[in-house]
Amino acid sequence: MTHRQRAGRPAAGLTLALTLALTGLAGVTGPQALAAAPPAAAADPCTARTGPYQRELEAHLGRKVDGVQSPGDCAAVREFQKANGLTPADGYPDIATYRTMLVVQARPNPNKAGKCPVRNHRVTCIDMDRQLLWVQRGSKVVFAPVPIRSGRDDQETRPGWHEIYWRNKDHVSTLYGTPMPYAQFFDGGQAVHGAYGDLFAYGGSAGCVNMYPSDAARLWDLLTEGDAVYVWGTKPGTDG
Repeated sequence: MTHRQRAGRPAAGLTLALTLALTGLAGVTGPQALAAAPPAAAADPCTARTGPYQRELEAHLGRKVDGVQSPGDCAAVREFQKANGLTPADGYPDIATYRTMLVVQARPNPNKAGKCPVRNHRVTCIDMDRQLLWVQRGSKVVFAPVPIRSGRDDQETRPGWHEIYWRNKDHVSTLYGTPMPYAQFFDGGQAVHGAYGDLFAYGGSAGCVNMYPSDAARLWDLLTEGDAVYVWGTKPGTDG
């Protein structure tokens, strides 16, 4: 399966004036120009097959929930991917699209269930059930939810209260030799940090909390040593 990443929004289409110029109709105005302009190209057909998160995306997008991809389902998923900067935007309901859906659903109130303790100081909330991270001060969200990858089976991220005790912007793992950009360590070698490549691969991390590098950079600018971190839940696919 093609690796999916977040990307910027596509550039806007040609304006009518530019279209007329390119087609040699720049001197024609009024209804004549509109009549002479070439018709807009039809959208490419959406042909992605049924995906592993078909039902979840169907429910979220208000489609008939039958677990079977239809052309309408495919087009709706593709529009969702485009709106949220996922590439390729091909309509296939894979794990990256599903995890983005969870972020979208959480944005209005990520702590609606009250599982992250509310304190007067900053708390970085790590929800392993939904694989989300956000930061709140009191009941105010100061860093909106983003997708993460926590520890895989037998290398689970440790739950409970922690605090950031060391930070290294350009850290490289001493165990695996892999880059850990914007690493913020919170418990016994486990850190929140950026991860290159497919954020949702390998069944989880080796215990750290992985993020898109761009999200990790923004979090780096917000937090500091001594900040509180609270981890709870169970990563899907692990024993907890």
